[in-house]
Amino acid sequence: MTQATLQKPPGPKGMPLVGHLFAFRRSPIRFLMEAARDHGDVVHVRFGPQHAFLLNHPDYIHDVLVTHPGRFIKGRGLEWAKQLLGEGLLTSEGEFHRRQRQLAQPVFHQRRIAEYAAVMTDCADRVQDRWRDDETKDVWREMMHLTLTIVAKTVFGTDVESETEEIDEALAVAMDYFYLFLWPFAEWMARLPIPSTRRFRKARKRLDATIYRMINERRANPKDRGDLLFMLLLARDEGAAGGMTDVQLRDEAMTIFLAGHETTANALTWTWYLLSRNPEAEAALHAELDRVLGGRTPTVEDLEHLTYTKKLFSEAMRLYPPAWLLGYRVVQDHTVDRYVLPAGSIILMSQYVMHHDPRYFPDPFRFDPERFSPEAMAGRPRFAYFPFGGGPRSCIGEPFAWMEGILLLATLAQKWRMRLVPNHPVELLPVITLRPRHGMPMRLQRR
Repeated sequence: MTQATLQKPPGPKGMPLVGHLFAFRRSPIRFLMEAARDHGDVVHVRFGPQHAFLLNHPDYIHDVLVTHPGRFIKGRGLEWAKQLLGEGLLTSEGEFHRRQRQLAQPVFHQRRIAEYAAVMTDCADRVQDRWRDDETKDVWREMMHLTLTIVAKTVFGTDVESETEEIDEALAVAMDYFYLFLWPFAEWMARLPIPSTRRFRKARKRLDATIYRMINERRANPKDRGDLLFMLLLARDEGAAGGMTDVQLRDEAMTIFLAGHETTANALTWTWYLLSRNPEAEAALHAELDRVLGGRTPTVEDLEHLTYTKKLFSEAMRLYPPAWLLGYRVVQDHTVDRYVLPAGSIILMSQYVMHHDPRYFPDPFRFDPERFSPEAMAGRPRFAYFPFGGGPRSCIGEPFAWMEGILLLATLAQKWRMRLVPNHPVELLPVITLRPRHGMPMRLQRR
């Protein structure tokens, strides 16, 4: 191996002992964007004693996610998230993850997903029936409540509409707790009865109450409604006499329950924001909806004809990817370009950084749905755009999310315009997902 191969990639200058920890915590997206801009496609950073490498090229990301996934396991962030999610699809590894994904896959089969379309549009209609012309709503909270109701009904066969406020509050506490993992003594801090830990445990208990209620209801009424809990209740552990334990059921249910609504709600919120700032795109969307739907409720059969709606939603997830950062721990030395990334280090791949790379998206901060025309996409590397990840660990609910996002957008935009409240600050809050820091209060205008 040559000396050139052993050298560290370039990176920003860090502080003694803590490295780039404070700079990242202060503004994670700005830090990563500037690191990529100033230091290239492989960037060395350090969080305390932990060495990490930011990869900023589609080929390198493809290599990690698709070509050599066995060389990596989930990073420290998702290890920390196990405190909330347990050993669910998002956090589990190896053979256990493969088996659990196989058990859950049927509920996300295309035929099953198509059956959920009517539930999605019905829930959207119920929300907009409560809206009034010229009133102001926090559209982010409206989308959170809507997608939470949908995932509960479609994936778990139950209703949580009366609990959405409490669930949202508990989830906000859990999200705030997430970034403690960056501190060097986070695991030790998590065992202390400090205020942040007490708040998190209370929030987890509240979320567990909903999840275990769902499990108990499905055990009491084990009828096949095409939902995930029914599939998992039928599942048998290999080599075991009984079905999945309640703890296993809880972990899978918690993961899909939270991940299955948070990401779509954020994507829709940013879409409404972008539409309010881009009237030409909004007019093109309305023209397509009027032409294809003519005022009726969209169905799954309409998806193939709502081409501009999909392009618009795709562009919103480019500018504001709901999942903005992936982290993996290297378990086997991995070579990138002329560098060896050693076992034990962390690899970072940021959807936000890649989606704003001018090599693949000229004038990257400009909103332009035509970036997702077939012609534009044909010349773009696969992992220049990866809002749902990729490879064997890609998001299992991607088809569900695409259908839900497009159908909800079509249902609501047929009847409503939304305008951001003047002078409201719009800032990014990059936690596990990319939230609007101050919500998204918007004035509703009936079309």
